[in-house]
Amino acid sequence: MENIDLLKYPQGRFEYSKTYSSADTRQHIAVITEFPKKLSALAVSLTPEQLEKSYRPGGWNAKQIINHLADSHMNALIRLKLTLTENKPTIKPYDQDGWANLEDGKNTPVAVSLSLIDGIHQKLSLILNTLSETDFQKVYIHPEYNKEFKLEEMIALYAWHGRQHYEHLKIIKNL
Repeated sequence: MENIDLLKYPQGRFEYSKTYSSADTRQHIAVITEFPKKLSALAVSLTPEQLEKSYRPGGWNAKQIINHLADSHMNALIRLKLTLTENKPTIKPYDQDGWANLEDGKNTPVAVSLSLIDGIHQKLSLILNTLSETDFQKVYIHPEYNKEFKLEEMIALYAWHGRQHYEHLKIIKNL
């Protein structure tokens, strides 16, 4: 892996199309449940100057990362609900870079997004902890990839996603 890839993907790229055991999925749910506390502890330790720093050339700054996490995990909650209430719904993709560069992506106070993330993750945790093995096999269609994603994979993806951006914030903290 090249140096820039190590900065982009400090934990490595997400591995799609894996099979997950029930224990794997429960562990991913635990990561999602605990994420807001862990993120908040790190985020509030960042100085105003660090919030404006990026973890790599051309990458988002810390404030954009935190605001992106709120946007992204809000979409995860909606995708979860669509998948549980519809038959193979086609989800709506969004332009992550575009959203990160909107006024709210650049300038929402970190405390606002941390509060959103906390609420979103409380809802995610409440729903995820009630799902059956059958529910984890339900799918949505992602039109950008023209692929079906099982909920168990979505859960793994968002556990990875939170950890990945947490590592980006740690890089910024240590610059």
